[in-house]
Amino acid sequence: MIKIYNTLTRKKEEFQPIEAGKVHMYVCGPTVYNYIHIGNARSAIAFDVIRRYFEYRSYEVNYVSNFTDVDDKIIKRSHELGISAEAVADRYIAAFKEDTAALNIQPATLNPRVLDNISAIIEFIAVLVEKGWAYESNGDVYFRARQFPNYGALAHKTIDELEAGAGGRTGAETAQKEDPIDFALWKAAKAGEPFWDSPWGNGRPGWHIECSVMATKYLGDTIDIHGGGQDLEFPHHTNEIAQSEAKTGKTFANYWMHNGFVTVGENDEKMSKSLGNFVTVHELIEEIDPQVIRFLMAGTQYRRPIRFSDASLAEATTNLQKLHNTLNHFTFRKESAVESLPNDMEKLAELALLKETFLTEMDDDFNAANGVTTLYDLSKWMNTYAENDEISAAVYTEAVNLFEDWLEIFGVKFTETVELLDSEIEDLIEERHAARKNKNFARSDEIRDLLAEKGIILEDTAQGTRWKIEK
Repeated sequence: MIKIYNTLTRKKEEFQPIEAGKVHMYVCGPTVYNYIHIGNARSAIAFDVIRRYFEYRSYEVNYVSNFTDVDDKIIKRSHELGISAEAVADRYIAAFKEDTAALNIQPATLNPRVLDNISAIIEFIAVLVEKGWAYESNGDVYFRARQFPNYGALAHKTIDELEAGAGGRTGAETAQKEDPIDFALWKAAKAGEPFWDSPWGNGRPGWHIECSVMATKYLGDTIDIHGGGQDLEFPHHTNEIAQSEAKTGKTFANYWMHNGFVTVGENDEKMSKSLGNFVTVHELIEEIDPQVIRFLMAGTQYRRPIRFSDASLAEATTNLQKLHNTLNHFTFRKESAVESLPNDMEKLAELALLKETFLTEMDDDFNAANGVTTLYDLSKWMNTYAENDEISAAVYTEAVNLFEDWLEIFGVKFTETVELLDSEIEDLIEERHAARKNKNFARSDEIRDLLAEKGIILEDTAQGTRWKIEK
């Protein structure tokens, strides 16, 4: 049984889907005014791992993640670039798809855009006004936050604790609110900004209402899981709960999940565009293998912070290479595997135990760190098994299937055609030397032939075995 840490209740709960065998999941997507940075990628990767694990556990996942393409930052960027806000959004949506594809993040089932849902947003707000949850003031529409029971429960804050920052703006806007903590559902049009006609005059949606509308429109009034970064607990997700449940009278999301931050520097400062301490994925993948970035992000439990540094990237590179070595070495034994061996049941039982451990760890709130540790344990097991004079095809198949399935959950996929690294070649030469010493000439010849297929020529000399790449 999968257990999820629910931010709302601050405890782990057994996952009980609304529909048996299905997961309806909404994850807040990017505001598309620039390239995504590593902090944005962390959220996308974290929930991609969660989605992949649900699918591994035979759930059908309806994964909806929006594009916020109507926003103050997009309007500002359009003025800077001298193009329309829609053109800005189009440009960075394309960039998002390119960057996330490089990180092997599966496309969402659906990526709704605000621009395509303006009429639904207006209808949603109209219901809140009609029910007395919202009011118009000089062309703006605000939600009566204090009227909503347990407002702030997701952030575990009281009304008084939230009041100082909840208004979002000061001065004239605050003066036209009934209460400083009321938040905007609709903003009156301003010069130079895109706008739409509404019952309250020309204007555009507020940020929070957009996700409520798209989540309920495409997944239903009550959804299984709502996710996003820690920084969205308040005000964004807090306000989503209030306006959604005020409209429908139903629980908005049964489980709230929030991923930890990416930190940088000696003081573990949160990476963000506002602090200017970010690096974009677009820039980084020009210099670093996207698989390494992916593995670093995917191998950390989603609620934990990730320290992004040269050291963490180097460690991820080394660990990924070790896994790559394992698959290469193990695959080299495929052709020599026999149909079965007397100890097959024992070896299959060992693999079954590793699988049970992996499921136990990942079922516990998607503990990717412990899941990766079990993957390393499987890697060691495979390396040991591959040293036997004979291996079984049944055991080989089970081990490779487990290994590749688990790599797939973390978004890593190796192929047999990947070029060998120097360290891998040296390891194989050492294995060949041991095989010859033990008079296992079949294995020795097998390694020589397999390296030859890769264009690597061995030369046995009095000083040892040397290798070169055939030109």
